[in-house]
Amino acid sequence: MTTRYSWQLLRAGRFLLDGGGMFGVIPKVVWSRAVPCDEQNRVELHHNCLLLDSTDNAKRTVLIEAGTGDKLDAKMSKIFGLDAVTIESALRDAGRDPAEIRHAIVSHLHFDHAGGLTRRCREGETPDWTAQHPHESSGDADGVCLTFPNAEVICQAREWKDALANDAVMTRTYYADHLKPLLKPLPKGNDRVRTVDAMEPFPPGMTPHRDESPSSTLEERCVEILPGVRVFRVPGHTWGQQAVWFTDDHGREIVFTPDLMPTVHHVGAAYSLSYDVEPYTAMVTKRWFLHEAAERGWLLVLDHEPGVPTVRVRRNAKGWYDLDPEEIA
Repeated sequence: MTTRYSWQLLRAGRFLLDGGGMFGVIPKVVWSRAVPCDEQNRVELHHNCLLLDSTDNAKRTVLIEAGTGDKLDAKMSKIFGLDAVTIESALRDAGRDPAEIRHAIVSHLHFDHAGGLTRRCREGETPDWTAQHPHESSGDADGVCLTFPNAEVICQAREWKDALANDAVMTRTYYADHLKPLLKPLPKGNDRVRTVDAMEPFPPGMTPHRDESPSSTLEERCVEILPGVRVFRVPGHTWGQQAVWFTDDHGREIVFTPDLMPTVHHVGAAYSLSYDVEPYTAMVTKRWFLHEAAERGWLLVLDHEPGVPTVRVRRNAKGWYDLDPEEIA
């Protein structure tokens, strides 16, 4: 029997990004009809994270995503409109201790998804890691502490490799101060980072047609990383980006959706991010992903949606898909 999880949405703070960056080739005259922006052309996003507790005797506590965290300096915090809410403060507001977390799953390792895995050290604390060069810090703190000292971090092997090599469209998104501290072993001596290698949707070197679906099944491409928790590759934003799939205690199939479709306004085929390493791949991925979501009745949780981030996917009369918000008590 599949292990099920109770879960809650954790809002780990506001995040403002340039509207052009968020909507790629879609012109402002189109996206601004639905999404307001400020005088600096920034649109409001949120860091959406999930806290899972297994309902079996193992009492497994799992975190999905970690947000930006608190390490950016005052200038960058202002640029991104951060509001001082972090995954740590969101956990504590929910009555939970970061030390409880045993598994932290990240969709990918950009700073707004994995930066919160580490934090500024507080008075009297010994850093878990100290920067050796100024460029290794994402802000003005040389030393950082692990936010979840007892948690292993789970990501795709390709994502970990690319992050360490800083292979991204953006020059400053894979920061050393949220990656290198993860090389510190867990308290019992085990590796802190566990990488998995899910099958790619299409064979390496193949360029699928824009409406082509993978010949393999989704089950073949999934990897069960914990009892009842599976991940699968959704490339385009990064090559190693992954979605997370589990069954909750109400029998719903929940899929945490990363930057393949960060908000409800990104459901359109061409609505990709300027930060995507491969926009065409993202478009192809989105097509088969939405098909799977509609056919399987998934409840999606969108990673940056500031409104209702939980949605169902419905095929429409135009041959594409609509998103129906579904409030979760």
